[in-house]
Amino acid sequence: MPYSTQDIRNVALAGHPGAGKTTLFEALLHAGGAIQTAGTIERGNTVSDHDPMEKARGHSIDTAIASIDRNGSAAMRLNLIDTPGYPDFRGPALSALSVVETALIVVDASAGVEDGTRRLMERARQRGLCRAIVVNKIDHEGADCTATLEQLREQFGPEVLPLNLPADGGRRVVDCFGASEGDSDLGPVADWHQRIIDQVVEINETVMEHYLDLGEGGLSGQELHDAFEQCLREGHLVPVCFASARSGAGMAELLDIAQRLLPHPGEANPPPFRKGSGAGGEPVLATPDPDAHVIADVFKIVNDPFVGKLGIFRVYQGTVRRDAQLFVDDGRKPVKVAHLYRIRGKDHEEIDQAVPGDIAAVAKIDELHFDAVLHDSHDEDHLHLAPVDFPRPMFGLAIEAASRGQEQKLSQALHKLAEEDPALAVEHLPELNETVLRGLSDLHLRIALERLQTRFGVAVRTHPPRIAYRETIAAAAEGHHRHKKQTGGAGQFGEVMLRVEPLPRGGGFEFVDAVKGGVIPGQFMPAVEKGVRQVLASGAIAGYPLQDLRVTVHDGKHHAVDSKEVAFVAAGRKAFLDAISKARPQVLEPVVDLEVTAAEAHVGDITGGLAGKRARITGTDGARGEIAVRAQVPLSELENYAAELKSATAGHGRYRLDFSHYEPVPAAVQQRLVESYRPRPEED
Repeated sequence: MPYSTQDIRNVALAGHPGAGKTTLFEALLHAGGAIQTAGTIERGNTVSDHDPMEKARGHSIDTAIASIDRNGSAAMRLNLIDTPGYPDFRGPALSALSVVETALIVVDASAGVEDGTRRLMERARQRGLCRAIVVNKIDHEGADCTATLEQLREQFGPEVLPLNLPADGGRRVVDCFGASEGDSDLGPVADWHQRIIDQVVEINETVMEHYLDLGEGGLSGQELHDAFEQCLREGHLVPVCFASARSGAGMAELLDIAQRLLPHPGEANPPPFRKGSGAGGEPVLATPDPDAHVIADVFKIVNDPFVGKLGIFRVYQGTVRRDAQLFVDDGRKPVKVAHLYRIRGKDHEEIDQAVPGDIAAVAKIDELHFDAVLHDSHDEDHLHLAPVDFPRPMFGLAIEAASRGQEQKLSQALHKLAEEDPALAVEHLPELNETVLRGLSDLHLRIALERLQTRFGVAVRTHPPRIAYRETIAAAAEGHHRHKKQTGGAGQFGEVMLRVEPLPRGGGFEFVDAVKGGVIPGQFMPAVEKGVRQVLASGAIAGYPLQDLRVTVHDGKHHAVDSKEVAFVAAGRKAFLDAISKARPQVLEPVVDLEVTAAEAHVGDITGGLAGKRARITGTDGARGEIAVRAQVPLSELENYAAELKSATAGHGRYRLDFSHYEPVPAAVQQRLVESYRPRPEED
């Protein structure tokens, strides 16, 4: 049956690894009638974890989408997105948070608030999402619902309040939002009911006045709903629902709460689109009007071996219909929506249309990419959403095809992997002749490499990326070379005298022609510069590009018959090398700004570890029980830092880095780099 925007609920399940998100996803699909039998992780038959690697590892690697339809007098389409809990796969999880109105944070009743709980609650708050918490596994051994609720309220504030309560040791749940009588494992229902009402009514002055004048019975259902929805939207209430995905306790109640209380796409704060390039531009507010021009955003790409490229998108305005003509970004040629799909795990079901707020997919449109904007009018050209703040991929591996002739196939496969995961990056470094695949961790990259082999049939070799050192000089010096070659016929002659001077760090390179009197004719000066630039690119002492210096050619000689371009190229190159050898050459290394975030208890281990890496601590900040340590560190010292940090913080530490500047390496390091350099022999 057709659905309107008011019937749609978009919810992402997120939380710490092991909290039971995938099992909850299955239980909700089963309770909502979307599947006949709930799958299990142990049997490897869940809707969510359908990838062979997910089945083998027993945890989610990518997001999965499925819908629940409730028909009858009150209809609902619940679009659920199951997200991976491991921080190694944060890219897909964060892209899912960008298209929902509600983040359902799943907490293990026996483990309480964990690092992933805090991190994702903060992410959802930053994005302005309605946050709700599901305390799962309430009937498992070791579950302590009282302690978990207290911890949640302590960590996230008094606005954290339950909408239902566990009873009979977690075998069932009882309502404490709509009901005010009965008992529970956490005490009388009436006490918690009163706390919720007090929290909800204070968000709206009119509702508060009615409540004070007439009591709870004087409030209309619409008044209470509107106040509740406002509380959710403004973070004034973070509801908690107790459940057991394993037994099914609380599943029906959770679906009822989603239908009655969670916001639909027309009630939540829509993300503003921007018209123009870059982060700026004029804000454009998409309205959930089904008759307006189409505006939709692609938040997930899947390269399906059978369907082809699949672009999964969220509709923000207008109605996307099968066989419609849409533009992708600023493209001038429309693409046809030949097939429109609804997603259920790995399965695709054809549909006729998708209304504002709904999630759908199109296939076999090569122009699609992550964050592409789909629209049906050139009035929507240059539209883009504010970019998601993905963690920067720090862990890198240099990668090359294991077999000759596979380079093109590897390039295409890497491009497809990066399309699917916004936290994967592929960069080619021409100066080092390396292709580097970057991800969030060693595990993240291992999964990507396994996919290269199993999905794309590409075997690769890997090694740590080389460090992009540079060379420079520390003093001014003169250089001279006379190139003279006689081979029986016309000879070669060119003589160059030049001066090198250091420039400030970041000054780049300057070439100055200060020759007077025509001792080097003007037509040969580009050849001299060409010889200098050859050294500039290949290095003089350790094989790394030169920077931050000025070369001034001030004298030389030529021969009317024997002077040729090749002679002045050679003379310029060797005069430059001569000058550098006298100018106190230095090897420079990249220094990065590093920020490490972890629990306060680990700060000593972090700072101690950085001290052994030639780091300079520049500051610390603390918030919510965590400390951020900022430092400047040579990049070469951070090769195995991801594993070291994981060991020091029990897997809960995270870091980010940005390039800062270049500075000279220690003498011992320079000596090692110079000794390992073997330049090609020069021809005289």
